[in-house]
Amino acid sequence: MAKETLHIIKIGGAVIENPEMKQAFLNGFVALKGRKILIHGGGRIATEIGNKLGLVANMVEGRRVTDDATIDLVTMVYGGLVNKQLVAQLQSLGENAIGLTGADANLITSSKRPIKNDVDYGWVGDPQLVNDTFAKSLIEEGSIPVIAPLTHDGQGHILNTNADTMAGTMASAMAPHYEVNLILTFELDGVMKDVNDSKSLITNFEQSFFNEMKASGAIHSGMIPKLENAFKALESGVGSVRICKYDQIHTQNGSFLQV
Repeated sequence: MAKETLHIIKIGGAVIENPEMKQAFLNGFVALKGRKILIHGGGRIATEIGNKLGLVANMVEGRRVTDDATIDLVTMVYGGLVNKQLVAQLQSLGENAIGLTGADANLITSSKRPIKNDVDYGWVGDPQLVNDTFAKSLIEEGSIPVIAPLTHDGQGHILNTNADTMAGTMASAMAPHYEVNLILTFELDGVMKDVNDSKSLITNFEQSFFNEMKASGAIHSGMIPKLENAFKALESGVGSVRICKYDQIHTQNGSFLQV
């Protein structure tokens, strides 16, 4: 028997902070029929609020260094403000959304990232285990999990976790149960050879080409974890991975990744 399709969609902070872009994304999300999970970022909003509080963001290769004050900040912003606004907006569009972090129902446990190359990321988590049974039960009852980029270590600590990593991890965990389509959205049309050239979209993006572009510096910052986790998901049995513009999730536009 063929597996039922599950769409796992990730939305980034640049879209979330723009009301018009966010509404266009949500309209497309609603238009995408079938089982769905939404995983969101919110880093730009956290940075903006942090600046107002005197907490300047420290980023290394697109990842936020998270000290004691910063973990409190991102827990409030991701798990509270951003998550509940998305849930409320989806409810207004007729989608039965439920907001979660990785700590809720032990959804995603992580290990605290070790110090590497003299970089201490602080309270940053690398996902280890997904409670796929709980996630599946929510989906099967008709709910749409809306997951903030926060996990926990099982010892009482919330961990800041890259949203692209969470999306890839969740997709891999759900692949035994569903035919998973992982869709990563942001403000561009997809993976571009030149972000300033709208005609440079790479429709079929192979891992070998990613390695070349990363080595040359053409791909950097937040695109590195996005693509690394996307290719890892494909290798873990995820049916398809597409990177596209925020208002194109219900289409076949964008960049399809290939290992």
